[in-house]
Amino acid sequence: EIFRVEKQAAEQFCRLQKASEQAGIEILLSSAYRSVERQQEIRDEFLAEYGEDYARRYVAVPGYSEHHTGLALDFVAGIDGKWLIENEEIIDRAQELQPVYDLLPGFGFILRYLKGKEEVTGYPAEPWHIRYVGDPAVAAEIMERGITLEEYLGEAGLH
Repeated sequence: EIFRVEKQAAEQFCRLQKASEQAGIEILLSSAYRSVERQQEIRDEFLAEYGEDYARRYVAVPGYSEHHTGLALDFVAGIDGKWLIENEEIIDRAQELQPVYDLLPGFGFILRYLKGKEEVTGYPAEPWHIRYVGDPAVAAEIMERGITLEEYLGEAGLH
């Protein structure tokens, strides 16, 4: 599958992939830019397969997804020859992905939807969803403080 990603985010993801591989975890893109139409298809697929509650929790309303920006990336991971592909598998083994999370800021990425921040973001934890913010110093501050992009932008007076 071919993914569309904002140019700098794509370059940095490739660098992140190499660094992750050196840390013993292979990561591959599973989703990137999505059109509003594609977002609707995904929402419909999730509704059919998992039901209304699950779809509402995990799939953004078409037109409101971060994936419309080309800066939000979902990944799957290979650890010790076992691929974590389904959301539930990634959730269950998210702790094992810590080496990847530790690398994110150096390439300008943050883990976007954090456990315990559902009230702030409107989404449950998604340990597969990263967001390119560009500046590694900003990414490091967000990740080190354990805050969300909303909280960081709110503090900066950018609403």
